[in-house]
Amino acid sequence: MTDSASASSRVRQAWEDFMSGITPPDDSVRSVVRESWARSVSKGVNPGDAVPDNGGAEMTAAQFAEYRDTHPITAVRPLVQSLMLDDIADSGVVVALTDQAGRLLWVEGATDARDKAADINFVEGSLWSEDVVGTNAPGLALAVDKSVQVVGPEHFAGPVQEWSCAAAPVHDPATGHVIGVIDVTGGREVAAPFALAAVRSVVAAVERELQSRAVDLGDPATFAVAEGATLTVLGGAYRWRREGDATGERTLSRRHAEILILLQAYPEGLNTEQLALLLAEDGLDPVTVRAEISRLRRDLGNDVVESRPYRLTVDLRSDVSDIRRRVAEHGDLSAAIDELGRGGLLAESSAPGIADLFEEIREDVRSRVIAEGEVGALRKWTSSVLGRDDLVAWRRLEHRLPPGHPDRAVVGGRIRLLDKRYGV
Repeated sequence: MTDSASASSRVRQAWEDFMSGITPPDDSVRSVVRESWARSVSKGVNPGDAVPDNGGAEMTAAQFAEYRDTHPITAVRPLVQSLMLDDIADSGVVVALTDQAGRLLWVEGATDARDKAADINFVEGSLWSEDVVGTNAPGLALAVDKSVQVVGPEHFAGPVQEWSCAAAPVHDPATGHVIGVIDVTGGREVAAPFALAAVRSVVAAVERELQSRAVDLGDPATFAVAEGATLTVLGGAYRWRREGDATGERTLSRRHAEILILLQAYPEGLNTEQLALLLAEDGLDPVTVRAEISRLRRDLGNDVVESRPYRLTVDLRSDVSDIRRRVAEHGDLSAAIDELGRGGLLAESSAPGIADLFEEIREDVRSRVIAEGEVGALRKWTSSVLGRDDLVAWRRLEHRLPPGHPDRAVVGGRIRLLDKRYGV
């Protein structure tokens, strides 16, 4: 018998003894679990109940939805999704967020994992406090106000003993009060020590997020979504401005500007692996991508980017999208050339996705300039860093200039030079 199997057998025997009125040996079960069993008995919890009371008879579906949407822990849901869900998507476990009473506000994971959890009523709206279900990680974390792991037969209710869970409370940084719990529930994989360590690290990140943003957890308006934002990445610094943001314009890191431009270019969304390959030639570690998304949300707002896949949730306008719009709508090509020629992120970034985007936009502008043959735009293009070596554009300009025009000689000379230089 393996060590884990032996420990499980010992705990199960201790549980059976306890339920029979026999005091189990001190070394047979952890004290935090034994004390929780005792509290569960004193509260009259039935250890044979297959599922908990949903605790929501006083709340209609509409009331629950409103309560959940305005609850402070919902504001950190995107961060939890970013840090946890991509890693556990196919692992058969679920991630839950509760309120301060142990009510499950969000249960997330793969469909089959959530369906399996539903067999024990581990579903949104159900109440998993220690008083209702007995010993379980979310309820116990609230009862003792610290992170805990409950493995298999340590659960008080027999029908739940095939499961393991790890949970930690989340505190309001302003008052220190518990606002809810983050929990991971699943099979034997959640019995491993790393599961509790992972939950602890996510809770630490969540509390830092709340602290850094000085969130007023009692004011639902804190989490209101602004209508749109503007991003400038061509020329100098990378700047972000969001409607309704009293802090005004923000300066972004190059990485955050890259992420926002890529998400704007892919409105259908990108998963972690896709975004990693667009940001670095050899890809980035998924943890690095999620950390960057987390920092971006911390700086710009939790509701700017949603997860699975990563996707913009604000109406974003950028100087890059303005160029594409000018080309698509047959707008001012000279202005588009000026804007593109400013360089900035498109010229400076080494991210493969940004390089490809720059190449696409440059070719779109060039194709439109040559096809329309407007002399002013051709002059602008061939005198720019983007088109000064563009032999086709120079020939198109020569063709469009009338015979005898004084510039034809200069244009002809440039064509001969490019012919000689590139052997065309």
